[in-house]
Amino acid sequence: MKIPKEKSIKGHRHIKYDVESVSQEESILRSANFYKEMNHRRSVREFSTQPVEKEVIENIIQTASTAPSGAHKQPWVFCAVSNSNIKQQIRIAAEAEERENYTSRMSERWKEDLEVLATDADKPFLEKAPWLIVVMKKAYDINEKGEKQNNYYVNESVGIACGMLITAIHKAGLVTLTHTPSPMNFLSKVLKRPANERPYLLLPVGYPQNPVFVPDIHRKKIEEVSGFYL
Repeated sequence: MKIPKEKSIKGHRHIKYDVESVSQEESILRSANFYKEMNHRRSVREFSTQPVEKEVIENIIQTASTAPSGAHKQPWVFCAVSNSNIKQQIRIAAEAEERENYTSRMSERWKEDLEVLATDADKPFLEKAPWLIVVMKKAYDINEKGEKQNNYYVNESVGIACGMLITAIHKAGLVTLTHTPSPMNFLSKVLKRPANERPYLLLPVGYPQNPVFVPDIHRKKIEEVSGFYL
């Protein structure tokens, strides 16, 4: 029997989804190779000024936008910044919040935990990296009539998209760092974003400085991060 390319389900058009068929051996090999590649990924705080083509950033953002989302609402906006004046404004505001964090908001235990990463309130990468991607979550949408429309599982959806964004950055041969200055409301003001958008994550994106050094830290073993019920 010929399989149709589309069908109606509950009154809505559905199309046939073709998935590449691979053997178990190939699946094991692919998953192992991808793990090795992603296990090489590291957060980088020292960037080269080497430019990155806008097309690369567009491709990375489009990849992130393939993420699943609640009711397929896609409640995200990726603001890509290369303008040096805007990057400077973001750095000034971010460092002001970070100085407040280090001097009065963070507990001593938190600061001790950060020592191995050698972080402080100075964030030169916010200006040096050729691109900043500011991820905004959309608490709700506005339709053509100016009415609010709900989005669902916004934090979960945007979180998944950010994971795919970071993966896409790595696959493009670039590096990044998840930067979360708190509070981040200044990003909405600097970028002049609408009221239905909230800052979620700030990612500097570019090539690493050469040479670049990262903390000698290790990831948890499979036994520590999984539970199998066979």
